[in-house]
Amino acid sequence: MMLVRSVCVFCGSRPGQNEHYARDARAVGQSIARKGWRLVYGAGDIGLMGEVARATQAEGGATMGVIPTSLMGREVGKRDLTQLVITEDMHERKKVMFMNSDAIVVLPGGAGTLDEFFEVLTWRQIGLHRKPIFLLNTDGYWDPLNHLMKHVVERGFAEADSLGFATFCATPDDLMTALGKALA
Repeated sequence: MMLVRSVCVFCGSRPGQNEHYARDARAVGQSIARKGWRLVYGAGDIGLMGEVARATQAEGGATMGVIPTSLMGREVGKRDLTQLVITEDMHERKKVMFMNSDAIVVLPGGAGTLDEFFEVLTWRQIGLHRKPIFLLNTDGYWDPLNHLMKHVVERGFAEADSLGFATFCATPDDLMTALGKALA
């Protein structure tokens, strides 16, 4: 029996101001499907969430969406997924997404995406998991975050090894190569 890998993608429910964000979200979704992996994501049909899900589906990939009841209307909950899980709240959403994935990928996004990233990073830092975490740094989007993480270490609020808990990737191809090695 073949083990199907699942990749959790955290990303924006908005498209952002740079068309490359949507382009890269589509490339990630296509690549996940082509690898035979399952996409686990926030179940929205708008912004980068919609882009990654539709691209995965267009390539015949499996999709698992997880969304809290309160966001079904706001994020236009996508109902044509392989599996749709509706949770009571955001905390449960993050837990379900995390528990149903083998790796985490973070695309550009806002406060919600940062919240999701920092939660899984914190869980990794305190030893609750060893799942790989990748950030797709489209056009340098995550450069300020990378600098902030180094600043936190330099100021003594985290150990230097914590900088190795998240990998910044410049392109979707770089991301998929790193992800493939991590999931091998």
